Amino acid sequence: MFSGYVERSLELHLFSGRIMKEHSLFLKAGFTPANASFAEKAEFFRCRFEKLLCEAVKLADGIVSQKLLCSQEIVTEFTALAEKQTECFTGIPIDNEITCMELRLKSASGKGCERPELRAAVKKLNQTALSLLDGLISFKENILQNVLCGEMFTVNYPLLLEHVIREAKLYRESVERLEKNSCTVNSSKMDTECFWNRIMMEHAMFIRGLLDPCETELFDSADKFADEYCKLLEKCRNIHSPAMNDDSLELTRKFRDFKTAGVQGIEQHKIHSAILPLLADHVLREANHYIRLLKG
Repeated sequence: MFSGYVERSLELHLFSGRIMKEHSLFLKAGFTPANASFAEKAEFFRCRFEKLLCEAVKLADGIVSQKLLCSQEIVTEFTALAEKQTECFTGIPIDNEITCMELRLKSASGKGCERPELRAAVKKLNQTALSLLDGLISFKENILQNVLCGEMFTVNYPLLLEHVIREAKLYRESVERLEKNSCTVNSSKMDTECFWNRIMMEHAMFIRGLLDPCETELFDSADKFADEYCKLLEKCRNIHSPAMNDDSLELTRKFRDFKTAGVQGIEQHKIHSAILPLLADHVLREANHYIRLLKG
């Protein structure tokens, strides 16, 4: 296994493992009583990814980079409250102690990453993630197919289902690269920007669609971000240059600030919307993650 295997694997799970457990929560919260069996399966994946995340946090202390811990992509100052509010609103249990553990994480000390027992534990975690992701991707695709065929109703948009499928597949591809002894977790810069600019564009579209109709100013701002990312996405698909990276970084920093204000407004009950507090925090963390990738 290449040098950095342990650190890169754990950093991946700290970010994406949490994203997957939250996807499962959002799926469960979106089902009607007619699809109770699907809600139960979503809960299964939520619990399993919560367990995977907890294990990753325990292994990561003193191992992961300071850059990751400062990026606010694995947890933000709003996450703990967002979890408590979302648990209250949905009745879905959330282990808030994991967030407390993440807030206490210390960065790499330069020692211990090469311990055979740690590498073995991380390899086992990677294999668990691959198995869980196979199941979750299949589950999400089944939901999407049922919705598109008119056999199921869920409050989650079809585009959102496609969105979470793509993110799960990226997570799986990243774990596979690590297991194939590749030191590159992410794909090329152009592919990375195309992927995440599309994710950001869709975030803006989802925010726009979940805002109360009275929130016209926020609606217009979200619509503008969606349009700007659409333009960047078209440019990125045709040609990539250092200037593209700068444009993506500048826009994503602005979108990060918009999302930050959104989380605050939702947690303080100042924004009228159908957005769960944890969903608002979730998309903020993804913007923080993309900013770290762009900064290199």
